[in-house]
Amino acid sequence: MTDPVPTPDLRGVRPSLVQLTHLIYGLHAIAVLVGVTSAATVAGGFVFGLPSLCAVFLNYLKRSEVNGTWLESHFRWQIRTFWFTFLGLIFYGLLVITIIGIPLAWILIAVLGLWVAYRVVRGWLALSGVETVGN
Repeated sequence: MTDPVPTPDLRGVRPSLVQLTHLIYGLHAIAVLVGVTSAATVAGGFVFGLPSLCAVFLNYLKRSEVNGTWLESHFRWQIRTFWFTFLGLIFYGLLVITIIGIPLAWILIAVLGLWVAYRVVRGWLALSGVETVGN
């Protein structure tokens, strides 16, 4: 006799929403990889790349469907990662236009890229473990 295939505990969430959340993390991860492998920065590829723009669009489109579920924290995590990265890029742009701020701008863009990669990886790992993530 074979053992039944274990199913993950989705805690009342439709499997399609969990799959969508995985897809969104995947789109963000593609944007990070584009930033790493191209002339763009990780943060620039993340904010201005088509994969992340599609991901954030999906976040806003489906956000009402995950309200009140454990997936809500993942959507909030993804949206905040996008917008805080955008704000970091604005600050980076302001530093770059000054001669004195250029070295700080390069440090900021490196730290911002690492932070984005961390947020995508941490969030996706938390989703795989069916956990919520922090803000």
